[in-house]
Amino acid sequence: MSAHFADRRDAGRRLAARLADLAGHDVVVLGLPRGGVPVAAEVARPLGAPLDVLVVGKIGVPGHEELALAAVADDGRVALNPNVIAATGLADEEVDELARRHAADLARRGGELREGRAPEPLEGRTVVVVDDGMATGATMRVALDVVRLRSPRAVVAAVPVAAPEAVAAVRAVATRVECLHTPADFRAVGPWYRDFTQVSDARVRELLRAGVSGAL
Repeated sequence: MSAHFADRRDAGRRLAARLADLAGHDVVVLGLPRGGVPVAAEVARPLGAPLDVLVVGKIGVPGHEELALAAVADDGRVALNPNVIAATGLADEEVDELARRHAADLARRGGELREGRAPEPLEGRTVVVVDDGMATGATMRVALDVVRLRSPRAVVAAVPVAAPEAVAAVRAVATRVECLHTPADFRAVGPWYRDFTQVSDARVRELLRAGVSGAL
């Protein structure tokens, strides 16, 4: 198997071409940290869109963390999964405490990456959520759950490569999904890049700073 992308910047540029019809509209591009941010930066530039980061997490059932009680974002918004909550028998107060604990950690992380800037407003706008790939789609689904709480006009999931099953799972909850490659033999995201070097927090902060100033 040969890599399809030179690096995340190359992947982002190709992904941007797929999303060119959004240029000139009221669009916000959100990168999932850390690897999604360099891809998102290349998407945001040609669209003339602001770039931001979206730090999200899943709240698992205590002792059975693979079961998601809720999704939570770095602005404190929580998307509850009422069916799972009902099955656990947890009281509302217990769920609220778990959510507060997770939200505080994510808010701290988001604040560090944004260097204290407020999150980009999403209400009434088309929001493009970008990652460098999807193995299961679980992280993207969590991201879309919390983005929808901010009342966007539309939510677009965009990735360079993903497992076919992940795309199908995300398509069920997104307004639109764009994925350049859905290989049947997908095993992991990394092999589809020649350079899949880990992205540092410093690089994320640099890209976000440039996105705010328009100097991407």
